[in-house]
Amino acid sequence: MAKYLLLKHYRGAPDAVNNVPMDRWTPEEISAHMQYMNDFATRLEGTGEFVDGQALAPEGAWVRYDGEGRPPVTDGPFAETKDLIAGWMIIDVDSYDRAVELAGELSAAPGAGGKPIHEWLELRPFLTEAPTITE
Repeated sequence: MAKYLLLKHYRGAPDAVNNVPMDRWTPEEISAHMQYMNDFATRLEGTGEFVDGQALAPEGAWVRYDGEGRPPVTDGPFAETKDLIAGWMIIDVDSYDRAVELAGELSAAPGAGGKPIHEWLELRPFLTEAPTITE
């Protein structure tokens, strides 16, 4: 089994087919989208392929270490940035092909007008071992 991270971008990914921003959806459209996501996760829980998933708030800040005895440096909030991660899901599947299959299915969650979004999802494998460095 291999773990993959599915990243849902609210902004910053290539345009979706149904490219109406979520802040212009009706409450019913948002509810239908969230129900699809919950049903998808429940189905994967049943097959043992779901690990975790969360939606993220648009608020946040960049933080970095700035040296011993100094407070961390922050930059933000950054909700106005062009890139915004809306949420993520971790799956544990038998193959890359299965991860692609599930990501494709998840990208069809309903959006504006109840039509599938066909959004682009970022699919990233977990690093399982340190990379080998050759000289």
